[in-house]
Formats: sequence, C-alpha cells, structure tokens
Amino acid sequence: MSAGHGKDNETPCSEVLDNLYTYIDGELEAGNYDVVREHLDGCSPCLEEYGLEEAVKKLVAKHCGCDPVPLDLRDKVLTRLARARNEQLAKEAGAEPPNAPA
Repeated sequence: MSAGHGKDNETPCSEVLDNLYTYIDGELEAGNYDVVREHLDGCSPCLEEYGLEEAVKKLVAKHCGCDPVPLDLRDKVLTRLARARNEQLAKEAGAEPPNAPA
C-alpha cells in the first residue's frame, strides 16, 4: 500500500492506517476525517483493512466489553501496531521490513 492507489490520492496509506482506529471511533478532526474517507474511497487495500479493523473492534466490544483486560494486553497490542507501522513504512520506502524473511 502506498500513496496513489486511488485516483489523485496524495495521502500515504501509512498515514491513513495510523489514523484508522481514531477514524473508526469518530474521534478525528473534521478535516482529517475527510482526508481518511477520501483515501478509503479510492484505495481498496486500505478500505479492506478498514473493514477488517472495524469488524474486529465490533467483535471485541460485543464479546469482551465487560471482561477485565489483562495488564500486558495494551503493551502487546501497541508493540504489534508499531511493528506493522514500521513494516508499512518500509514497504512504502521500497525497502525490506526489519526481520523480513529472505
């Protein structure tokens, strides 16, 4: 995924994916919301990722809304998100992501 999947799309996929949960939660500022929506409308890989993330969020809310959260869960999630973000940035830069299989 990179900038330009959709017509005239200037916003990099990594930027959109960084804002995906904030977008799903409806917490983005109006201008940023429009940028993400426009990108999703023109970039099918990001739109697919959005659909997956939205489904996961709804599933977690439905089934885990009242369960206590393990103390290390937040750290694990943030670590995995950072790793995915770094891999996406490496892809956009045309480099191999760190620890990628040869």
